Amino acid sequence: MALPPLATAADLEAALGRAVDTAQADLALRRASARVRRYTRQNFTFTAGETTVLRGGERVLALPARPLVVDASHPLTVVELSGMTGIEFACTEGRDFTRLGNELTRGEPWYQPTRLMGWPWNRPLGVWAPQVRVTYSHGYTEVPDDVVDVVLDLAAMNLSNPENLRSVSIDDYSRTFAAETIGGARLSASHKEDLRAYRRSAFTVVPS
Repeated sequence: MALPPLATAADLEAALGRAVDTAQADLALRRASARVRRYTRQNFTFTAGETTVLRGGERVLALPARPLVVDASHPLTVVELSGMTGIEFACTEGRDFTRLGNELTRGEPWYQPTRLMGWPWNRPLGVWAPQVRVTYSHGYTEVPDDVVDVVLDLAAMNLSNPENLRSVSIDDYSRTFAAETIGGARLSASHKEDLRAYRRSAFTVVPS
């Protein structure tokens, strides 16, 4: 299922101060949203109950999509996978791990050896199993304003040069388009700086 654009046609028209063809606005916003998502490695759109299998083996397990949403309607489920044996161990927050932001920290390696510190018994204490299955909700019910600003800026550049021209001349009038609009609007250094706080580093996901 395709993700919705990170801004609306009404937002784009308000930013441009003029009416925009619906099809052109939709295309420009989808292209701009795709570039923002690709750079930040974040969907932004709220997603409930997504299940993914992550590579463990460390004390801290970072959930890939942010922000993490945990409440009565959106529980966080964490299960360690044993691999070849098929045994699974359901972990409980506050007993088996602690949560800070999107990071789940497993056990305390200096405590006495118990099942709560690590599983199975012959694994180093206080670290996650090699694979961990997590079901969690994440994203924004409303896209942050600074992200919307970048999307609208890119969409406006897409609309300013839909034919990807370097320049155009009509009689005595000539216009040279910005390099960022050629071949589709690209994120500028300023855009990337605005999005830096939302960008996550690459991570490894094991297909489930």
